[in-house]
Amino acid sequence: MPLQKLDHVNVRTHDLDRAIEFYGRVLDLKPGSRPAFPFPGAWLYCGDQAVVHLVTTSKQPPAYRSDQSLEHYALSATDLAGFLAHLRAQKVSYKCGVLPGDGWGHTQVNIFDADGNHLHIDFPPGEEADITEYDGR
Repeated sequence: MPLQKLDHVNVRTHDLDRAIEFYGRVLDLKPGSRPAFPFPGAWLYCGDQAVVHLVTTSKQPPAYRSDQSLEHYALSATDLAGFLAHLRAQKVSYKCGVLPGDGWGHTQVNIFDADGNHLHIDFPPGEEADITEYDGR
């Protein structure tokens, strides 16, 4: 039973519409088919893969804490400069970092979703862009 890849992430949200809007506007994820679960939610797709499963909760999930067990999840992309320009146009704050050491060099763009969950978008080595931190203003 060799594992192949991470299939999706499940995110709790108090405001499903706001979460769907954020993931669509910022990451271009699209709502798609979802099994008829007995609780509200949405599956958000990247192409034909449901990568973010949203589940509605009756109360606001706790705010992000740096010491929580699941600290973040990551997606990969290309066109670092275009993505950073998109985030600035959408007034989404971000902080970038480059993985240290030989053979790594990936750029990570760290953002927080509408519910305060930390995620980062990873870009391959060699993509050039101004990775100065942006405060969303």
